[in-house]
Amino acid sequence: MLPRLKLLLCAAALSLCATGSALAADAPSYGPQLQGFDYPFPLKQFSFTSQGAPLQMGYLDVSPVGRKNGQTVVLMHGKNFCAATWGDTISALAGKGYRVIAPDQVGFCSSTKPSHYQYSFQQLAINTHELLKSLKITKAVLVGHSTGGMLATRYSLMFPAEVSKLVMVNPIGLEDWKAKGVPYRTVDQWYDRELKTSAESIKQYELKTYYVNKWKPEYDRWVDMLAGLNNGPGHKLVAWNSALIYDMIFTQPVVYEFKNLRVPTTLMIGTADTTAIGSDIAPAAVKAKIGHYNVLGKQAAKLIPHAKLIEFKGLGHAPQMEEPEKFNAALLKNLAK
Repeated sequence: MLPRLKLLLCAAALSLCATGSALAADAPSYGPQLQGFDYPFPLKQFSFTSQGAPLQMGYLDVSPVGRKNGQTVVLMHGKNFCAATWGDTISALAGKGYRVIAPDQVGFCSSTKPSHYQYSFQQLAINTHELLKSLKITKAVLVGHSTGGMLATRYSLMFPAEVSKLVMVNPIGLEDWKAKGVPYRTVDQWYDRELKTSAESIKQYELKTYYVNKWKPEYDRWVDMLAGLNNGPGHKLVAWNSALIYDMIFTQPVVYEFKNLRVPTTLMIGTADTTAIGSDIAPAAVKAKIGHYNVLGKQAAKLIPHAKLIEFKGLGHAPQMEEPEKFNAALLKNLAK
């Protein structure tokens, strides 16, 4: 019986290995600039030099459908998002006559992943400004989601005369996690963490934070997008840039400068969002007091002069993806005012 049992165990182990290999083979794999992933609109590239290196920013430039209203909307993606994740919103805006520009920032998605880059929101704002200048866009509505909300805030502080309206969608940076007691991670520690990113870890995080534990099949595409980028030939370079970007986000809060904004501003907040950078290593007492967007949205609206607050009750970190029709209707109504 013993030899037979060993044979059965070996056969089971081989079967599991074969299954694991098949799953690995089925996992998406995209190039370091997301080569192989399908964008919802034609992807263009802006070439420029920054910090002594030739770089490219991928971007979408979508023309109005039908009657033009003469306005341009610039969509700024979040940390775990890309220009592609704005697809439904781009279609809605273009359908109402807006020209829409959706860039991928340096270090993200279809853009260059430099081996060395000093990331700051000022630098990313300047990069975006150069892109818009090359497109002869001198004034635009900015819509920034998540980390893109921090960037859109910085852009509005640096170039207020060129921003007709600022819309922040579940922006991070509504609180200073470091000041609230979240431990600091070094870039090396972030890098080690990012190297372990997998499709399963991405899905579990998005399920809890973005979609409030309610998964829809259409969300799988966005897991594949990130997992494929992390699983591709640029794996280490992608992880390194991600680590540098997390350090930028953690150490460069914008909340202290909300009072200085001088452009019409709207906050669009999914109230069930719990995003807080570093919460996974924060002490229990600290973790309990961060990431409460049902409170943070209201606090930020009071800090920003004449800000408007639109709340999506019970939605998570990405309302434009969780409930696109509801979100797009609210955005278009706000922009029409």
